[in-house]
Amino acid sequence: MTICILGNGLTALTLAKALTKQNIYVDVLYNIKNPNIDKTRTIGISKSNIEFLNKNVININKLLWKLNIIEIYSDNLKKEKLIHFEKHNNQIFSTVKNYKLYQVLFNDLSKNKYFKSKLVNPKNLSFIKKYDLIINCDSLNFLTKKFFNNKLVKKYNSNAYTTIITHEKIKNDVAVQIFTKRGPLAFLPISNTQTSIVYSIPNNLSVSKENIENLIRDQNIKYRIKNIKKINNFELRFLNLRIYYHKNILAFGDLLHKIHPLAGQGFNMTIRDIKIFLEIIKKKLDVGLPIDKSVSIEFQETVKHKNLIFSNGIDFIHEFFNIERKIKSNFLSKTVKKISNYKSINNIFTKIADRGIFF
Repeated sequence: MTICILGNGLTALTLAKALTKQNIYVDVLYNIKNPNIDKTRTIGISKSNIEFLNKNVININKLLWKLNIIEIYSDNLKKEKLIHFEKHNNQIFSTVKNYKLYQVLFNDLSKNKYFKSKLVNPKNLSFIKKYDLIINCDSLNFLTKKFFNNKLVKKYNSNAYTTIITHEKIKNDVAVQIFTKRGPLAFLPISNTQTSIVYSIPNNLSVSKENIENLIRDQNIKYRIKNIKKINNFELRFLNLRIYYHKNILAFGDLLHKIHPLAGQGFNMTIRDIKIFLEIIKKKLDVGLPIDKSVSIEFQETVKHKNLIFSNGIDFIHEFFNIERKIKSNFLSKTVKKISNYKSINNIFTKIADRGIFF
């Protein structure tokens, strides 16, 4: 039995590695030989998802920068701390550079006997009919445009600006999110001397990439910055696919859902999807059932409502602070600060960030 995966991005390779670890043959078909992996982009991965990746995909401990604390601030309270997440000096989140994780997966799979990859024409995929199950992780092929266009989409009319700052050496284990008057800004440590930046700014503010550097310096609360690397940007939008599959073709990754990066949960949602997908595959193999369209049906029934609730929760957080920014009031921030002081509520927030809504 061989499963076909369309696309060779980070999601496709993570899924391929998870399947080959179950001794399942995987053919990855792609239309871009060397996908452009932005070296300024980082991924935040929750503790439970790291444990899953290490056990069921590939050990990534050497790639991780562990974070023990997450702090959230607001400009409306003059940078007073709204929320403080900490678990007795234990890791609650980690960061990893996109391209490093991609390289580790690519190098491992290139030596894996269960794995094959092939460059194909995205306009001619007729030969994929020979596969019983096809996982589509490619937004550019005609299958995506033809069968996976029925989706809920919301444009934020904003861009996320990403870069990496180099600074003087400090103990750098605290992730910081600031809800600024221009939009959410995240400082995500990746070493004791480097920190990743994600700054989401509405398009109507018309800031240049040069202005972003000044804004980062203005909002910086603890780093002695030496330099700021090239700034890249991408459009922000909310997306949820209405129907996850067409016959034996299952959409996956960013084709299923896109969320605002303010909570660092995008790739975590995909990892949780992979976990459930793998559980379905294992269950069918254990009882001798075929790996076919039925996998897609069960996958949608299991995860669609979870993804919809979780992604709408992230969207609510964005809109919550966006309203406060527009009305120029600190009432909402004060409310959040008061609520987060209750230990039981803080613990719930921590569990949701780690495991999703249905922990």
